Amino acid sequence: MDEHQTMAERSAFSSRAWQIVGVVATLVVTALAVGLTQGWGSTEQTAAAPSAAPVPTAPVLLNSTDDAFIQLLIPMNEGAVALIDHIDTRSAGADPWLRALVDDIRVAHLAELRDLRGLLAAGNVPEQNIHEGHQMPGMVTDDSLAKLRAAPDAEVPSRAAALIRAHLAQTVLLCRGAQTGGGSPELKALAARIQQARAAELSALDSHPGATEARRAARHPLPTADARALPAWSGLQADVG
Repeated sequence: MDEHQTMAERSAFSSRAWQIVGVVATLVVTALAVGLTQGWGSTEQTAAAPSAAPVPTAPVLLNSTDDAFIQLLIPMNEGAVALIDHIDTRSAGADPWLRALVDDIRVAHLAELRDLRGLLAAGNVPEQNIHEGHQMPGMVTDDSLAKLRAAPDAEVPSRAAALIRAHLAQTVLLCRGAQTGGGSPELKALAARIQQARAAELSALDSHPGATEARRAARHPLPTADARALPAWSGLQADVG
């Protein structure tokens, strides 16, 4: 492979990465706009978590919104699973209400990862984590996990619940945008199922006594977007130091 070919491939990768980032912004903006017209008051809904869907066996046509949604949700789910794995390392008697809840969330998230990767494969689209190292809304990062591990033991349940809640709520927003701007019927159906699952998970989380502190912590998060990764989109770009 010569130098010109390598540079061309890198340029193509960079171009596609920025395209995905831009479409992620559109997902959020679209979801917010639709939400305002439909009168969404909150992400709290009562819904039963749906079962996992079969992985597509026929080719699937994914548009840029579909691609952006999948490429963002995969690392978001992986970060949430890593957080849940950390909760499991605590003593068996610690955080019983949170542990019971997140065990169910982990099962659902792992099934969703299989479905998301199945859609990428069916669409013949490579998986790429262009958001690695960035602070994206609702994403549990290595940095946030490190801070959680260093936190006083008594603060861990509320901090962990706040991270989980932010993740669940942001995913609801992204799922709404994917259903509005997505092109693949298979992807739209998956986004609807994930949104329904997140609504049920949020409802379960908020029904516990520790949820009040989690909601309070979620109102004062660390910067949630990395200016190096995001274009200036409609006032949604976060101020990061």
